[in-house]
Amino acid sequence: MTELKRTLGVWPAAAVSIGAIIGAGIFVLVGVASGIAGPSVILSFVIAGFVALFTALSAAELSSFITESGGSFIFTHRAFGKFWGFVVGWMQSADYIIGASAVSIGFAGYFLYFFGLSSTQVALIVVGCLLPVVLALMNLYGMREAAGANGILVLLKILALALFVVIGGSFILTNGPTGTYQPFFPYGMSGTIHGAAVIFFAFVGFNTVTVIAEEVKDPERNVPRALMIAFLVSTAIYIAVSIVAVGLLDWNLLATSTAPLETALMQATSNPIILKYVSIAALFATASVVISSIFGGSRALFAMSRQGILPGKLSVISKKGVPLYAVLLVGIVAALIILAARGDLDTLAQIFNFGTLTTFFFINLSLIKLRWDEPGIERGFSVPLYPLTPLLGIVSCSLLLIFLSKYAMLFGIVWLAIGVFAFELHTQTLPEHSQ
Repeated sequence: MTELKRTLGVWPAAAVSIGAIIGAGIFVLVGVASGIAGPSVILSFVIAGFVALFTALSAAELSSFITESGGSFIFTHRAFGKFWGFVVGWMQSADYIIGASAVSIGFAGYFLYFFGLSSTQVALIVVGCLLPVVLALMNLYGMREAAGANGILVLLKILALALFVVIGGSFILTNGPTGTYQPFFPYGMSGTIHGAAVIFFAFVGFNTVTVIAEEVKDPERNVPRALMIAFLVSTAIYIAVSIVAVGLLDWNLLATSTAPLETALMQATSNPIILKYVSIAALFATASVVISSIFGGSRALFAMSRQGILPGKLSVISKKGVPLYAVLLVGIVAALIILAARGDLDTLAQIFNFGTLTTFFFINLSLIKLRWDEPGIERGFSVPLYPLTPLLGIVSCSLLLIFLSKYAMLFGIVWLAIGVFAFELHTQTLPEHSQ
């Protein structure tokens, strides 16, 4: 069986997941969710964090004894067999690729704004299409090199968010809030929950480290640790940013700002360098998310190919130790999706959600099934409060699925039907002994 090179320690692996989690979402979603929840957006982040935590804990246990690349695909494949593994892998791959497309459009918008270029639809599409292709080519140089570049981007955007929290928080403590924390629930608890449903998707990248587990050194120990480090760091940053943002700027103004963090920070400082750095950090954020999405999507395709579910070409490894054709396919398809969607970020963002929640649902379900089927296997990490934790993960993911738009549900069902047809077609062409 072809294998990838183990080159990443716990911190570079955690950086890959942090890169996938902290994207443009925190630079924009805090404003969007403020308009939905008001000041209770702070609680929305806490609720969303807890919902994501259930799945993070389940993924941490599964990755402590299943150390192949593939993440939720390989977990589901082991628990429920080839067909259900394919269903989850198919949704997971689409999730990463569509996510890369959506975030690339976001990058294009920031790029044109910061360099004073005209933000036409053609310009958005051209810059958006170039980004995943360029980053895919960079990934071909090797996982260590690509992860190193991602680590630098992660550091730069965490520094920007830390500056926001420290400067803004110090201003609030010294001068009092210029925003308002009252009334805390202007739209009731339903507004807070709705805000949490929107914010939840800013947490989804923590699972990326399980997809690249085969490229992590000592994975039984390091993958669960990297996953939990990424999750806890990102959650702490999200909550701190939301507290400071609401304290600096009235939540109604946050909701209408296209750059809510920069607008909020203007209340605390007029230093143009700091303001520009925090604002341009959105470029670092979006680029690192696309890198992490290419990591995740290509490794998911690689894992399915190696299991004989997808064509064997996708499991070919280059001399640099990366899945050559899988990486190129993810980059090219992400660019083609941007072309097909004509640079429409809202459309791509809607259809992103279905695959994410389906993937998380099966991670929790797979843990329960493998606890039952393989009780004696040695686990480097065990979920606390089992079986309550994965059951809460299943219930919470099911509830959030209900909140998705009809368009997202329709796309998800159609994409799933295409996948099942492709699976049946491919398995019929395989020799009988390999099925």
